[in-house]
Amino acid sequence: MSIKKTLFGTTKDNEQVYMYTLDNEKGLSAEILNLGGIIRSLIVTGADGTKTDVVLGHEDLEGYVTKSGYFGALVGRHANRIKEGRFTIGQNSYTVGTNEGKNSLHGGFVGFDKKVWEVKEHDGAEPAIELSLVSPDGDEGFPGKLDVTVVYTITEDNAIRIEYKAKSDKDTVLNMTNHSYFNLSGHDSGNIGDQILQLNSAFYTPNDNECMPTGEVLSVTGTPFDFRAPKPFAQDIDADFDQLKTFSGFDHNFVISGRGKRLFAVASSPKTGITMEVISDQSGVQLYTANKLREGTYKGGAAYGARNAFCLETQCFPNAMEHSHFPCPILKKDEEYNTVTEYKFTVK
Repeated sequence: MSIKKTLFGTTKDNEQVYMYTLDNEKGLSAEILNLGGIIRSLIVTGADGTKTDVVLGHEDLEGYVTKSGYFGALVGRHANRIKEGRFTIGQNSYTVGTNEGKNSLHGGFVGFDKKVWEVKEHDGAEPAIELSLVSPDGDEGFPGKLDVTVVYTITEDNAIRIEYKAKSDKDTVLNMTNHSYFNLSGHDSGNIGDQILQLNSAFYTPNDNECMPTGEVLSVTGTPFDFRAPKPFAQDIDADFDQLKTFSGFDHNFVISGRGKRLFAVASSPKTGITMEVISDQSGVQLYTANKLREGTYKGGAAYGARNAFCLETQCFPNAMEHSHFPCPILKKDEEYNTVTEYKFTVK
């Protein structure tokens, strides 16, 4: 079990960006940047010693700064979308950065993904790094001085565990996630159509044309959104179904069945035999099939394009402040935000 720290680059503001390599020496290792808490690589080792990097990314710091795509990043203060960047808490109304047309996406123009975090190393039985950040009152328009801590741990049972904690000195909105793009056949292997997904979800929230939830919560029964039995992405992704045609695939919030920390997703690749289980205490997850992934050359010279990955972003529901029946992302003054998500890997 080990942690290695190397210089990855320097920002235009002369902030040093380091890459931390965490290895449990049992088959799983991760490269994590202090810029945006980005998971740059996640390498799963097979029984025959074959190493497969299962997350997409950029080759260098310049790619993460100028091209982004939120590859592997910590997203906040608010993951996903806020309609017109507006919300109300009590008697107070707020407007936050509208970086996607007239709407706010993933925290605004300079969200947590673009900030350089402080890091503490925990080199124990399970290697971990603790990232911390102070987001000042009014950051991107969000109220309250927010103290945030995120701990990445590579566990002995081959999972990467992400624990989020935060506290604010004012009532605020907080909804954090990690935006890793997974391809279990390897980050450079192309289309994910043959990869298989099972979701413990009986309901999803349909979107309007701006990918904003309408407020409806619909049953997946009899629709392409039914992943309760395992199926390959290719089976239904091009179905004659308005919600899929509008977004060229899946970009939707699914309701995670049950409560507390639970297994809600299992994905696998028939090519590599890699299976990924996803465990969380969150209420929702955004399934995104990289429909708008820009074609180009990325990490290791790999050519990426649309549908070359999938994301499972655990979250409160998008734009929840507008819909009182959605789980609420309001964090009360001096209360602790605490949530955890794990991605666990096995190889057959």
